[in-house]
Amino acid sequence: MSSAMWIAVIASAVGTLLLRLLPMLWMRRRLERLGQDDGIDAMPQWLGILGPLMIAALLGTSLVPKTLDAVSWLATVIGVLATLALWWRTRTLGWPVAAGVAAFGAVVVLASWVP
Repeated sequence: MSSAMWIAVIASAVGTLLLRLLPMLWMRRRLERLGQDDGIDAMPQWLGILGPLMIAALLGTSLVPKTLDAVSWLATVIGVLATLALWWRTRTLGWPVAAGVAAFGAVVVLASWVP
């Protein structure tokens, strides 16, 4: 791997760690300062909203293909539809995401075989 790739991997790893570690450390200090045993009442509203907002941001960036051609858009739409269909059936998170990724990949691979 090139050095630019290693820098990107390390930056992603550090960013992911900080997204999880900083709110936990901040909340621990806040609970110690307030002297409360029950952390639910001491948790600010924005901290409970932070996780879903990050997931929504990732979803938003995932819905726009890297290359803006017909195959990428078709693969994205079919992947989203596969994800939603399986989620509607199972009401879980793991299998629908796997189905969406598989459907996206299948469309891209099948499109590469078409001349």
